[in-house]
Amino acid sequence: MKKFVLPFLLGLCISFPAFAAPTVYPQVEFQTNMGSIIIELYPDKAPKTVENFLQYVSNNHYEGTIFHRVLDKFIIQGGGLTADLETKPTLPPVPIESNNGLRNEVGAVAMARTLQPDSATSQFFIDLDDNKLLNYYRPEPSLMGYTVFGKVVRGMDIARKIGEVPTQTVAGMADVPREPIVIQRVVLLETPVVAEGPYKPLAPTAVATVTKTKTSATKNSSSKDKVKK
Repeated sequence: MKKFVLPFLLGLCISFPAFAAPTVYPQVEFQTNMGSIIIELYPDKAPKTVENFLQYVSNNHYEGTIFHRVLDKFIIQGGGLTADLETKPTLPPVPIESNNGLRNEVGAVAMARTLQPDSATSQFFIDLDDNKLLNYYRPEPSLMGYTVFGKVVRGMDIARKIGEVPTQTVAGMADVPREPIVIQRVVLLETPVVAEGPYKPLAPTAVATVTKTKTSATKNSSSKDKVKK
């Protein structure tokens, strides 16, 4: 009987595959004059968008830019203008990747763009609420939503504080903080941090649930339902 023990054990070793290591996503820290915000990026869901974003990080584009559009309980938007509201030069636009199953929910990070779907460059925004009207619904320009490519894993309290600052209209630009919220430094973390608080992966969007009523609301929505550059 003993001669069958070794083959039996070898059979056990072959039958059980090794467990795959968990995916490690890149993380970027935005150090602002109100505190730090760390976001996790999802290149598996938005590869072109993440590559584009990391190019801006590596060439220090974001340093010295501000969160120039702030709406409490909606979004904070930045990454393109200086404290003097001067627009910084950008790379060519990146194709939209909004139909990737990620939603504009609290803490999600997405690309700002014009009315043209493939127009995102450097500007991004952080969702302060579950902004369903910013999600992808159909392959029509007005219903394609905004590409979500990351999520805040630390510093959501800072993002909310930024959302609460007093704002003003400057040279026709609304919702500009009275005191500049400056991005002072941006760092690609060598060692990812553990997310703080209750954290879950971004859930897929239920694309099939859109109705005609939702379509009408999207087309006639207020400024709080749209993200513009």
